[in-house]
Amino acid sequence: MAIICTGSIAYDYIMSFPGYFKDHIIPDKLDSISLSFLVDSMVRQKGGTAPNIAYNLALLGESPKLMGTVGIDFEDYRKWLEEKGVDTSLVKVISGEYTASFFANTDLGNAQIASFYTGAMAYSKDLSIKALDKKDIDLILISPNDPTAMRRYVEECIELGIPYLFDPGQQVVRVDPQDIVEGVKGAQSVFINEYEFELIQKHTGMTAVQIIQTVDYVVVTCGECGSDVYVKDEHYRIPIVQPKKVADPTGVGDAFRGGFLRGRRLGFDWQTAGQMGALAATYCLEERGTQNHGYTLQEFVARYRENFDDQGKLDSLIKSTN
Repeated sequence: MAIICTGSIAYDYIMSFPGYFKDHIIPDKLDSISLSFLVDSMVRQKGGTAPNIAYNLALLGESPKLMGTVGIDFEDYRKWLEEKGVDTSLVKVISGEYTASFFANTDLGNAQIASFYTGAMAYSKDLSIKALDKKDIDLILISPNDPTAMRRYVEECIELGIPYLFDPGQQVVRVDPQDIVEGVKGAQSVFINEYEFELIQKHTGMTAVQIIQTVDYVVVTCGECGSDVYVKDEHYRIPIVQPKKVADPTGVGDAFRGGFLRGRRLGFDWQTAGQMGALAATYCLEERGTQNHGYTLQEFVARYRENFDDQGKLDSLIKSTN
């Protein structure tokens, strides 16, 4: 049985600003803000939340399936993902459209300003979970996507009784608050970053406690402060793994999700799975782009043991692919 990763499939245009955004923001002029930043560099990377998570799952020995809509420029990206162990058979090419694009500008303090062009992703609402074979599905990841598609996948998962991970992410500001409420209520789990978690509470009126008590577990990532895993009344604090260098924060949360989910799929406890997520996130942080990091399972386990005591548990990670 497979994990199905739904969400944006995109190309990332990553730019670097040699200063600090905060130095150019006038707080009492936000209603007429007009800024343009001259950047030092720009690269096009493979990205999108769904393939980013799938890529990190595949690095750790999982065989995820990617589901979404792409444009006529996707074939090189498809080949790359297939070579890395991601099944793209559920990806549909939309004739005459281009793959969605994410434009991110990062300053010296790792603050980020971003924009997203929908492109072929707008057609993801036409895909259906009902078209899949239920017996082949272990978990559906519903990550940032076309809002209508996200609502449809939630409704279909609930109707079919398929467990899903709800990860509204950046789409919290676009998705109807009631759709967020329904997404949380039917979910097995919720993944979100600290700021977006506050936004969910603001937009829906649900409290943090209500959200945590509604699902099996909630994971809140907090950047440099690590992450929190809430399992009903239990709370696990997950520290970061110190990076050897900081290259680019884009996709770090997606990498965390991949590491965490792989740990849980292997039956590891919450703390160990969270620490696997933290290490996967650090690997991503150390490279520019969301899918340019890599490691063998042996290298991953060795580095994990430099930071945490797994008491031999991660031996099964290596054995799982032998």
